[in-house]
Amino acid sequence: MEIEVRPRNWLIAAALVMLRAEESSYGYEIMELLEEGGFGQINPGTLYRKLRQMEREGLCRSEWETSEEGPGRRVYSLTDAGEEYLEAWAEACKHYQQVMDAFYQAYADWPPRS
Repeated sequence: MEIEVRPRNWLIAAALVMLRAEESSYGYEIMELLEEGGFGQINPGTLYRKLRQMEREGLCRSEWETSEEGPGRRVYSLTDAGEEYLEAWAEACKHYQQVMDAFYQAYADWPPRS
């Protein structure tokens, strides 16, 4: 049995972390950074939907970058609201980690060893 153990909306926080690290980035690059950062393979459609959602919610902004060498692309950057969201998420993750550590310790100790 395979169980997904990721908090809800983890992709939003993970994408914001990548935007914070890069200052600005386009979707494909964010996807690569997430995969390189250990977040697993990301479905491009899912990521782009999340980026649009994040922009609607004011967590990031985007603008078109044009190039003579290829097609234009949307470049995303973190907003102040995105930074605040990220800080709150990190604090919540710290608490979540404590709960997960307690769960794992209880699991590892059961049944009680004599």
